[in-house]
Amino acid sequence: MNMAVGVIGAGALGTAISQNISENVDELILLLRNKELCDEINNCGYNSQYYPNYKLSDNIKATVDVNDLSKCDIIFLAIPSSAFRKTLKDLQNIVKKDVIIVTTAKGIEYPSLKTMCNLIEEYFDENYVALSGPNFASEIMLNLPTVTNIASKSYENSVKVKKVLSTKQFKVKIIEDIYGIELCGVLKNINAIANGICEGMNINENGRFAVLTKGFKDTINIVESVGGKSETVHEYCGFGDLIMTSTSRESRNHTLGILYGQRLIIDEHASGIVFEGKNSIKAVKDICLKNNINSDIVNFVYDVIIKKITPTKAFNKLWKNIE
Repeated sequence: MNMAVGVIGAGALGTAISQNISENVDELILLLRNKELCDEINNCGYNSQYYPNYKLSDNIKATVDVNDLSKCDIIFLAIPSSAFRKTLKDLQNIVKKDVIIVTTAKGIEYPSLKTMCNLIEEYFDENYVALSGPNFASEIMLNLPTVTNIASKSYENSVKVKKVLSTKQFKVKIIEDIYGIELCGVLKNINAIANGICEGMNINENGRFAVLTKGFKDTINIVESVGGKSETVHEYCGFGDLIMTSTSRESRNHTLGILYGQRLIIDEHASGIVFEGKNSIKAVKDICLKNNINSDIVNFVYDVIIKKITPTKAFNKLWKNIE
């Protein structure tokens, strides 16, 4: 495919997406910060930090120089939401004016309450596409069957991104709900924490799946309150991602919830692990207040994570409101 594509971030997802896209383009430019890892990818073809046993495609070219992205037609941002604004500022005066920016992050800036697409809009107008679905990076890297959703304000941009991403094993479905796809990506992390807390407390399965059902219903209410569509919550980016992230041991936010349910607190700064759900809970709580939405699941996670209420006390409060 005659299109210049870049990926920012050589973590688990960025590397996996790069490997996937490399099937469809002549060259993919992978921007990262670590010079040593950059040299390793270019010289040996391996990302030893995340996939030491899987050789990357020869047409993936790593770089630490953001200027190398200047001619890209599409740039994927596979970075945490906390790094978005700085990255966009760095790109603003370097890349092409009509470049399509694709966000894979699932977070909300706090306290501005801006989604990642809102932030992109500040720097690149409406040339953005959001990607979200039940997509574990490790399975994308292994070229296992995967489906994701993308959404944009421009159908033409969505089609371009779909062509770059789609392979025999990686399916892409376009939807039109940019608000819903982004909020589903945020809310699924909060549901994952909620169900992790319940599991960490050894709540019985009847109770845990009642909480999961309530979380699904709350997600629909919150998405609709910000102008999204209820149908989006039934998509891969909604129901599929919510269920996967809330039940799988590979989910970091589910694991975070388990630790809180066991009253074990992890030092994220020391471990280097980013939990998008924890970073988003304050923002989602404010969105609910702003839109007069009462979400028992959001309140439950907020009580445990932010207010430090004991899981047992918080769960008892939640369970009183389940019907």
